[in-house]
This record gives sequence, structure tokens and C-alpha cells, in this order.
Amino acid sequence: MSVTEPKMPKRTHQFGFVTVAAASPSLRLGDPAANALLVIQALEKAAAEGAEIVVLPELCLTGYSCGDLFGQRTLLQGALKGLGQVAEATARLGLTALVGLPLEVSGRLFNVAAFVSRGKVLGVVPKTHLPNTGEFYEQRWFASARVAPVKEIDLLGQTVPFGTDLLFQASDLPDCVVGLELCEDLWAVEPPSGAQALAGATLLCNLSASDELLTKAAYRRDLVRAQSARCLGAYVYAAAGAGESSTDVVYSGHGLIAENGVVLGESERFRFELSLLVSQIDVDKLQAERRRNSTFFGAPAALQPRVRTFELGHPAGATQKLRRRFSQHPFVPSDAHRRDEHSQEIFAIQSTGLARRLRHTGARHVVIGVSGGLDSTLALLVLLEAFGRLGLDRKGIIGVTMPGPGTTVRTRLNALKLMEALGVTAREIPIGAAVEQHLADIQHPPGKHDVTFENAQARERTQVLMDVANQAGGFVVGTGDLSEAALGWCTFNADHMSMYHVNIGVPKTLVRHLVSWAAHARHVGHERALLEDIVATPVSPELLPPGGDGEIAQQTEMLVGPYELHDFFLYHVVRNGFRPAKVAWLAEHAFAGKYDHTEIRHWLRTFLTRFFSQQYKRSVMPDGPKVGSVALSPRGDWRMPSDAEATAWLAELA
Repeated sequence: MSVTEPKMPKRTHQFGFVTVAAASPSLRLGDPAANALLVIQALEKAAAEGAEIVVLPELCLTGYSCGDLFGQRTLLQGALKGLGQVAEATARLGLTALVGLPLEVSGRLFNVAAFVSRGKVLGVVPKTHLPNTGEFYEQRWFASARVAPVKEIDLLGQTVPFGTDLLFQASDLPDCVVGLELCEDLWAVEPPSGAQALAGATLLCNLSASDELLTKAAYRRDLVRAQSARCLGAYVYAAAGAGESSTDVVYSGHGLIAENGVVLGESERFRFELSLLVSQIDVDKLQAERRRNSTFFGAPAALQPRVRTFELGHPAGATQKLRRRFSQHPFVPSDAHRRDEHSQEIFAIQSTGLARRLRHTGARHVVIGVSGGLDSTLALLVLLEAFGRLGLDRKGIIGVTMPGPGTTVRTRLNALKLMEALGVTAREIPIGAAVEQHLADIQHPPGKHDVTFENAQARERTQVLMDVANQAGGFVVGTGDLSEAALGWCTFNADHMSMYHVNIGVPKTLVRHLVSWAAHARHVGHERALLEDIVATPVSPELLPPGGDGEIAQQTEMLVGPYELHDFFLYHVVRNGFRPAKVAWLAEHAFAGKYDHTEIRHWLRTFLTRFFSQQYKRSVMPDGPKVGSVALSPRGDWRMPSDAEATAWLAELA
């Protein structure tokens, strides 16, 4: 297999990415000229990293802790001159900077954030909430935005919009809409960023000077993360650094970048040199989140914004690249501790759902087909958990293995040994003769191993399970998973059907991990060895005769493609709403060195074709518990006509 480097589009903007930075220069307190140079140096380094929007700290052109010096015209004029120098630098560097300074307007002094882009100040946003308790005395010097006397000001020879109703939209990436707030604004009961988000802002920026106290960094981090989640947006936070006065408090230069509840980056604190944090925001993803969230799009917009446009462009001399890392397995946490936590939680969700169904029906017996494969093993382990929670005898679990024409010795023995080791009631009911008789009854040619031959076995197994459940006065627990439902890789009215679909919220890549986790976390000795061998067994429906060596001849991933690719596609198409061209591009980055451009697009076409054509199976799925943020239940998360066309999606991959 030849592997090539993923092709880069001319602009990451094509797929909704904007590169942002939180910068905290090491300032000289009360020296605007020196600070302007330090800010420009920070912008130069940010530009070299490809940053298109750089957020700087509150009052960074003077320093936050200047105290009564804010009443000195020398300091204020020096800050204005510094702002002009920074504006010139943004033109040279080809980027946007959000700069903090004190600004006198109509005889009042405001703590403001200036939006400076490519040489021009496009707007000025004053701070609304001025802290005046504890170590803070801002109301001694500054007026709140609530008393702003004008909507426009003359600044550096320009007429510039002034006010908290300003938003800034990128002309070359319209989904990138920037809203500004300053420090304490975030701590308020109703932060301005909430109204900005409802008015369309996707990138919320905070110019801050928050000092450091014991445990405050963790609280600040939680605020930023939670506000990004609440607003379904991105949040960039830049705080003043150690160059501020240490007379009574200390500043650390804390930088944070979060996106919809996930912290993408956090700077090292307490540095005397420049602190620069760079990451990328996916505004396309944020807009997809908003389109699907009725709480968000149904909320009234309290802010009627004045929108100024700017050009993101691209910093001069910087290399365009994707800075974000995308996991090959988005359903499986990369961190071992989080994987363990997720596994316990998933088992709890699945087993509680099943236990509730058992309590409702009053059934003390359930029937499950045990094939020796991954899915049925996971369902069996969940059954044990549910029976344990209810104090039921595990002998009430009737495991049925049904060897047929495609069954291998390995899977048959693993199924029997596993049921024996786990102490459930085991039954072996061969289906070969019944299938042969049925095929003869419908005059199917002997030796013709087509879809009729395969589906006859699947439906015979389901009939057996249903009838055994009637005998026992119980119900059938299904074993199919989320990935199979997405692809329609199941036989209609066969393994597609059960009385409770306990694995339906679990994608295949996660199924394998859950069985492996259970093997090591909850089982020892012979049981663990059996589970490990099942994990190592190739995925197969075993509906075609084994090869000459007795091994599995029909491997699912050779027919429909690698499940790790399909789960990647499923996550980004359904969960994130990404268009196929973007999904393919991200997959090329995530799987670079493993699958090439041609393979990824081939299997993505397969995924899309099957996802559309097999909706009719999902439209009549049995009940089953939702586990994660991706689910395909027709009664909840995914409602789609069975006759929808995939044409427009496939056209993007032509």
C-alpha cells in the first residue's frame, strides 16, 4: 500500500478552522512605549506560528496595576500612541489583534478592548462589570460601559464604533464571528459573551488581568470551559503576566483556549518572558452544534449587534497547517484513566437499561445468541451485570450457540467455554439441517452461497432465539452494535431484531475496548484468557463456509471496510455534521501512514452509500439505551426518511 502525505487545501478556512492565540507579554508597568514594542514582538511570534487572531491582556499597553497613574494624561496619550504602533504592525504582519488600553471618551475613562485588524481599529469595546471589592478598585478610575455616552469615537484619525454591542465577522470565513469581553465580565451573573453568542458570535475573547490566589486558576479554567460549553462557542482568555505589580497580589499570565466545553490549550503560568498559546478553532463544528441544539436556536437574542467585517487573511510568511489533532478513534478516549472511567459508566448505562426492562416485564429469564464474537460477548457481560444488580440467578441467562455452515471451531468452542465459565445456562442448537431444509423448500440451488444462503441462517437463528424465549417465559436480548446499525450490516428481521437492543449505543471500536477492559478489570484466569481470545478474533458474521484451513473465510472488514474508518466517519458525519470533503481531509490527517487518499475516499463512499440506503432498518429498530453523543434511534436522535438520496454527499468525493 502506498501512503502519501495528506493534501492541504489552499486555506484551512475552507473547512472552518481559524488559528487563534492568547499572548501575555512581559510588560513594563506604566511604560506604554516599551509595552507597545513588547506587544508587537508577541504579535510577530504569534504570526510566525500562523495565528490569525491574537488576544492580549487587559490594559496591556499600560499594565493593569497602574493605580492612580490612570488619571495622568501622559499615560493615556502614551497608550494611544502605542495603539497606533500596534495597528501598523498588524498591517505588516497580516493579522488581527485584540488590545487592552485605558481610553478617555467624553471626559470619562474606560477600560477597553480595541479590535485592530490589518492596520485599522475596527471597533472599541468598553468593560461592563468593574470589580470594586477585595483587591480590586476599578470603579475608582473607570466608568462602566453602561454609561457610555456615544456610539462612535474619533481614534487615530478614524471614526470608530464604540460600545458593547459590537461583533466582528470575518469576510473570508463568515462563521467566524468575534465577541469581546473583559475580565470581570466573565465572572458576572450574565456575562456579555452569552448575549454575544446568541447574536451570532462563535469566537468569544476575554482580555483579562486576573490575579492569582490559591485554587483560583482551577476556578478560572472551569469558568472558561463552562462558558464555551454554555455558549456552544470557542473562548480565548489572555491574562496579565508576572510583569504586573506584586505590591499586594501576583499575576501569572494564564492563557486558556476552549471549544464547546473542551480545553484545547492552557499556557504555563508565572513566566517572566512572553507566554504564547496557539490553537485552532473549528467554527464549522460550532455552527453545526448550534443548528442541532433547540435550546440555543430557540432562545431570543437580547443583543441587536452592530457587525463590523474584517479579513482573516493569513499572517505573512507563516506556514498554513492543521494544528488540531484528530483521534483515529473518537469514541475511545486516548487517556487510560478516562477509558476506565468511560468503560465503567457505559456498563452502568447498559446494565441499568436492561435491569429496568427486566423489572418492568417481571422476566427472570432472558435469551441471548452467543457466537463467540465481540458483540454477543459484550451483551452477555452486560447481562451478568444486570442480573447481579437485581439479585437474579445467572442461570436465568440462557445462552444459545447455533453453529451453522459458516461456524468455525474457534468461535464455537469459545462460545461454549465462555458460557460455562460464566455460569449461565448454555444450549447448543445446530441450525445446519434446518437451513438446508428451508433452502430446499424455497428451491434454492444447492451450493449457491449468495445473500439468500446467508440470510436464511441469520433468520433461522433469530427464530430459534425467539421460540426459546417463549419456552422460558423471557425475552431476547439483541447483540448488534451502533456501527452495524449505521452501515445496515445486519439481516432485516433477523439479527436486526430483538426485544431489547443492549449494544445499540456502542460503536464497534468501543465494543472491542469494552470487552478487553472487562477481561482485565473484572475477570481473571480462564475467563480472562477466553475474553482475550475473543478480542483477537476477526469480526465476521460466519455465514459462509470456513476456508480450507478451517479459519474464518468471511471477514467483515474486508467486505465493508475497516471499522475504525467507519466509526471515524460516523462520528464526524452524524455528531459534527461535517461535509464529506472535510471528513475525508480530516481522516487523511488522522490516519496518515495507515490509509492513503484513495482508500479513505473509497471507504467513505461506501459508508455514505450504505448509511443512506439502509435507513429503513434503523427506522424499525428495537428499544435500546443511548450511551454516548451519537445515537441512531428513530425515536430520538436520528430521524431520516428511508428514501433519502446520498447524491449530494457523494458528489463532494467525486
